[in-house]
Amino acid sequence: MSPKSHAVRRPRGAAGRCRVARYGLFSALLLLLGSASHGAESPSVTRFHREVEPLLSRYCHACHGEGEKSGNIAFDQLLTDDARLNPVLWSQVLINVRTGLMPPAKKPHPSPEEIARMADWIKYGVFQIDPADPDPGRVTVHRLNRTEYRNTIRDLMAVDFDTDIEFPPDDTGHGFDNNGRVLTVSPLLLEQYLAAGRTIVSQAVPAVAEAGSGKWFPEPVPESTAERRSYAGELLRTFAARAFRRPPDEETIGRLVALAEDTYTQPGQRFENGIAQAMSATLASSRFLFREEAADPGTSAGAHPFIDDYSLASRLSYFLWSSMPDDELFRLAQGRMLRPNLRSQVARMLADRRSEAFVRNFTGQWLQTRNLETIAIDAPAVLAHDEGPNPELLHLRDRLKELIAKPEAGRTAADRAELATSRERFLQIAKSPHLDFDAGLRRAMRDEVERFFSGIVHEDRSVLELVESDYSYLNERLARHYGLTQLQVTGPELRRVTLPADSPRGGVLTMGGTLLVTSNPSRTSPVKRGRFILENILGYPTPLPPPNIPPLEDAANGLKKKDPTLREMLAVHRQDPKCSSCHDRMDPLGLALENFNALGQWREHDNAAPIDANGRLITGEPFHNVRELKRLLVTNHRLSFYRTLTEKLLIYALGRGLDYSDTETVDRIVDRLEREHGRFSTLLLGVIESVPFQKCRAAATLAGAGTPEAPPPPGETKPSP
Repeated sequence: MSPKSHAVRRPRGAAGRCRVARYGLFSALLLLLGSASHGAESPSVTRFHREVEPLLSRYCHACHGEGEKSGNIAFDQLLTDDARLNPVLWSQVLINVRTGLMPPAKKPHPSPEEIARMADWIKYGVFQIDPADPDPGRVTVHRLNRTEYRNTIRDLMAVDFDTDIEFPPDDTGHGFDNNGRVLTVSPLLLEQYLAAGRTIVSQAVPAVAEAGSGKWFPEPVPESTAERRSYAGELLRTFAARAFRRPPDEETIGRLVALAEDTYTQPGQRFENGIAQAMSATLASSRFLFREEAADPGTSAGAHPFIDDYSLASRLSYFLWSSMPDDELFRLAQGRMLRPNLRSQVARMLADRRSEAFVRNFTGQWLQTRNLETIAIDAPAVLAHDEGPNPELLHLRDRLKELIAKPEAGRTAADRAELATSRERFLQIAKSPHLDFDAGLRRAMRDEVERFFSGIVHEDRSVLELVESDYSYLNERLARHYGLTQLQVTGPELRRVTLPADSPRGGVLTMGGTLLVTSNPSRTSPVKRGRFILENILGYPTPLPPPNIPPLEDAANGLKKKDPTLREMLAVHRQDPKCSSCHDRMDPLGLALENFNALGQWREHDNAAPIDANGRLITGEPFHNVRELKRLLVTNHRLSFYRTLTEKLLIYALGRGLDYSDTETVDRIVDRLEREHGRFSTLLLGVIESVPFQKCRAAATLAGAGTPEAPPPPGETKPSP
């Protein structure tokens, strides 16, 4: 019998991605390589048979071979050839094997050496990565987002232009709003840019310049036509070089000078008006609105040249400052001295206050805390739910119904007196518990996350402290909100405090900001919290739920208990096979955080029932509370966290999603983090010195050659808050 050859198609849309994530490793093994149909086997096929196929036989055939067909898959009956290798599916193999999701927890697992052997074959055999010359990937020409535009105008023009009001929200891709693929320009936005340029220049550039005293007109305006034209050229060349973030060509300067001259030679117009008109045009130019990049002419040979120093300066400044390069970066770029001084420049830029933009924008999107100011929360409902049914309130409610039901003529004086006192008491109880959950408390929660991350950045601490630490940053109000009054924190300023030895807090997972954004308006959400940990800490695949899933509260209908806990409702929900595969991953993680209510406060009861925080990871390890969960994450699963954080930071730094060619870059950074105990500088410099950050594809390949960028997950492209 001749070998079978199955054509493997790339899954399309949300349904395809869900299938990949559901079946994970085992779905991917539909791609097992058999004998080549024509001629000798390729090296990747030979290596597969020698090194990988025995592993699949050893760890997978018990359920998916030799007569077993779990999931309707029998590996030893499904063969394909080298031409049908599919990187989408094999990337899921890599994720699931590395994270320990596959094989299942109770089955034998491959050793680290065996996993490394399989990973090498996937990277170099399937993804076709050349470790000696990795593909830097495709970077879409990057439009300035609202934050970058505002900061650039601030540094270029000394004008604070409120882009949140003047421009529409930016879309997001792969979790961040600086993704070049989704930063498009509509006709309406282009009109807004034109109007913005005129407004900004009118605020910055004086209509009448005093000779030698102005920023924009350092010399007196000449009288002769030729001298005016020459002076205009000097002014506009200097301005355009900063606005375009690289020296402009003479043809562009000629057009700007001509535009200025056409304006200031009109009746009633001054020289300053002409320069302002040309500057407005500069701010509407694609060279200002988009971060254009070029290959270094000295290293342009080959498929993957270095980007030039001006491009590198912009990548650095928009990564660490969300703004344009400063004079020091321009000076080094002009002399082609930026790369030899790269590390010292990174240290200088982090010490600059503008690096607060990196802390705020990265953490705000990675941890979703920039939603804190606007997220809906019903504080009284949350607190009332924690307390459970109030017997006195229920009695008063029933008694009031009886009294109100009596006709007015039939009420005695005692009835009327009781009605008044009962109504007053009912309202008094119904209004409590009370919490003034205002903008100041929300702001303190966001500041806690940002100060914590900033401390790790500037003190070069281990990134594992983001998951588990013995300290945080609190002010008086936030400490009181957390019930940490024994710390005796006073005043409105946040300061670093050491947490009590038995505190469940420490790390971003137990901060009020992240607990709030992963809750529902009136109660906690173990599903949201569990998914948050999977996606942002562990990097586990989490497909979107199937359509028409009923609300979780509907699960209470199947319980005889009147007021079930969330754990009890989730247990019923997981009985549906369509739901169990995802909820088995998410729910234990989210339930470990159930001692924190939707406001981030510690509690012992949910709806008057004691909270059970016990759980077991999908990889099999048990835990009894959130402290034990965090300890598991930073020990057994630290490599998964290193990898996830590296991927998030690389996406933010590059302004694009990652593709298969980036796997080698991520692996190298993770290896360095493991060797150097997770120091933040290792992560940051690993990203900045990486091939994707330092290089580009040659011009001949920019049109689309190479591996495609992995598509964003469903729902990832959306307006940012």
